[in-house]
Formats: sequence, structure tokens, C-alpha cells
Amino acid sequence: MADSCLDLAFPSVKGKVVTARFDGGDITSDSGLLLLSAADKKIGLTSSLSAVIKDNRQSAKVRHKQDTLLAERIFGIGQGYEDTNDFNTLCADPALKLSCGRAPESDPALASQPTLCRFENRVSKRDLIRMGKALAQCVVKQLPAGTRRVVLDIDAMEDPCHGQQEFEFFNAFYDSHCFLPLLIYVTDESGRQRLMGVLLRSGKAGNAGVRWLLRKAVAILRARFPDLEVVLRADAGFGNDKVLRLCDKLKLSYILCVSGNRRLHTLSTAIQMQACCKYTFEKASWRYEGGVCREFGTIEYKAGTWDKKRTVIVKAEITQGKLNPRFVVTNIDEDNPEKAYAFYCARGDRENRIKEFKLDLAGGRTSCHRFLANQFRVLMHAAAAVLIGVIQEAAAGTEWAKAQAGTIRLRLLKVGARVIETVRRIWIHMSSSYPNQSAWHTIHQALCT
Repeated sequence: MADSCLDLAFPSVKGKVVTARFDGGDITSDSGLLLLSAADKKIGLTSSLSAVIKDNRQSAKVRHKQDTLLAERIFGIGQGYEDTNDFNTLCADPALKLSCGRAPESDPALASQPTLCRFENRVSKRDLIRMGKALAQCVVKQLPAGTRRVVLDIDAMEDPCHGQQEFEFFNAFYDSHCFLPLLIYVTDESGRQRLMGVLLRSGKAGNAGVRWLLRKAVAILRARFPDLEVVLRADAGFGNDKVLRLCDKLKLSYILCVSGNRRLHTLSTAIQMQACCKYTFEKASWRYEGGVCREFGTIEYKAGTWDKKRTVIVKAEITQGKLNPRFVVTNIDEDNPEKAYAFYCARGDRENRIKEFKLDLAGGRTSCHRFLANQFRVLMHAAAAVLIGVIQEAAAGTEWAKAQAGTIRLRLLKVGARVIETVRRIWIHMSSSYPNQSAWHTIHQALCT
């Protein structure tokens, strides 16, 4: 580590020498950790996760409690410190110590990289299953009490690997060695969406784990809301016979994309011809905008592997003079196929949330060798995403209520402060010129009262 007292010279100002040193003492750049800690206490997330992880350590030799290790790691991820090496110095950060329940001066430092690394690698498969369930239950508890209908969005993301991780394989579609984590989001009637779970899968997973994750999610949802209507929405990678049969078994509504084939094109010929006719003869009609012409309709279709005929919505679209039909299978009773297809297309926003999880919260940081350790990591990143979501809800009425995780971190959580511990009080002196003080008051009011 570099010398913390090394002088850093900058250009002089009005003849005065400007020198910087890392010797300020108990100063933090991450006062927002207090908000993350308050969000955690409000929903009891880290305590619930820690309670289901078996701790086999000898109690007489334990210096860092398990719930403290988990909170330290999750809060650090929320603040943008996904690398455990960062904790070699962050372990003494006064705001991080406070957020984990330790006094900034009188208590010892938190765990450093070696301890956190051992923690990540000792978690078992059963611990991870219980941890995933506890995470989902905490999310479901946040749904409004009168919830009658939710939408489940399932999708996978590419998680590139750059080492010899267990079960990383080459995937030709992404042209990379990778994992394929499966993410599931739940959206309530108000439109509020929450990350409910993440399942790490090998780079050749295909549809592996989809039905298992869906069963678990539906069971947890209906444990709280027995009469809940659950709608499954997903792209063509999940519109297959096994998923459809499971939807029938679990009594789910579904709207799933299916890949086009010769039979679907034949059955939808009339709808496609209507689009072609309107494109050719009625370019002045209201449906023709900017070189795009669309027609919607429904057909009955049964694939060779399906157990029965199902309704398929057809969107016949002509863009730039080319016919581009799309097909969506559904059991939702909808007289207007265009409206039903628009509901399916709304899942595109979940692509943005996956991108947010991957980039803003470093959800693809699966650099451990052991597969189970990497699964533990993605669950901790998901927990950090849940806490950021709690802060977003607490910011209702402010400009940050719909901000992305990276923006919330930059504008609300990365706040410098001087920390002073006295006999009776711990003072957090934040900058008087900080521009988002009113938002902090709003969030604090929602989380701490």
C-alpha cells in the first residue's frame, strides 16, 4: 500500500502552495452508507440472510460476527466497492463501521480481504438455497398489502468470465466464455418493480433452472397472497412446452414470445397480407408513421411438442419496406391484440434493469474459482440492489424516485463527512454546500421514523 502521508503537490493558488495528504483521520467519502444501513434495518434484509447461513466457526476464535461480515460486504457493493481488496483499507472507514454497528474510533476495524474471501468460500449449497428464499421473502414483504396481481419477468444476462471459474463455458451466441445468470423481477399493480432473485448458471445452461426458480417465486408470492394473479412475461428463450405446461400447472397467466417458423407464417398469412396492403395502398392512414406499418391479429397454434392449441398474437410489421412478423403466445383474455402485445413489449424496461444490475451494481463480478462462491456473490449483489430499491421508494416525491442505482450512488450516497466520536454522541459533519440536503431529509424521514 502506498504511503498514506505522501505529499501531493498541486499548482499554487495566489502564491500559496497547495499540498494534499491522506492523513485527515476519521473522514469518509461514503456517508450514504448510513442510508443503506437504515434501509437494511427497515426491511431486516441482512439479518434474515445471515440467519439462514450456517456458521461452523469456533466461537472462541471469532472476531467478526457473520451478520457483520454480510452487512459489510453488501453495503460495500452498494457503494461501488465490489472488489474485496478494497476492504483492506475500507475496513477502517468510519461510515462503514457505523453502518455495521461499530463505533468509528473506539471499536476495532471491520474484516479485511482475507476474512471476507474465506467467508465467501465457506457457504454451502443449502445455505445458498435458503439465502435465495430469504431474499425473495424480504422483497415480497415490501409489496402493498392489497396486492391482487403481479407480473414476473424472467430473463438471462451474459456474465463474461476471465479465468478458470467452475462451470464457465463458451457460449456461441454471446461469443464468449461466460456464466448465464437468470434474474426474476416482480412488478406490482402500481408499476413498482423489484429484483426478486438471481440464479447463477453455467455458460451452456439454456433453460436450466427456469422452472425451479419460477416454482419457488410463485410459492413465496402465494404464501402471502393466496389468491394472487401471477402473470409470467418473457422472451422467446422461455416460450417452450415445459414452461407452458408449468404455467398451466401453477395456474399462471402468461405472455411469452415464440420463435417464428413455417407453420406460424402460414397461419398468419392473412394478417401479414393486411399489413402489406395497407403499406402499399394506404400510406396516409394513421397506422403508417415514419415508414412503419403494423397489423395485429390472433391465431390458434399448436407446436409439435405442445399438449394443446394455444392463442398466438401476431404482429405483422413492415419497416423500411421489409416484412418483420412477431409471435407471442398467451392465455390472457384480451379483445385487443395490439394492447396485449404492447403489454408484452413493456418487458423491455426489464432489460434496462438488468443492465443496471450488471453495470451499476457490478452484478457480473463472479471472479471466484468456486461456483458456489460466485452464486453467493450474485446474491449479495442482488441484496445491494434491493437496498437501493428501498432508498428509491423512500425518495418518493423527489427527483431521485426513478433514478438508476448509479445515479443514486453518485448523487445521494457519495457524500463526504467528518466523523467525531465523543463520550455520549457520534457526530457526522457533512458538507454545508451539499446540494441534495432536502432529498436526504425526505429519505431519512421515510426510513427512520
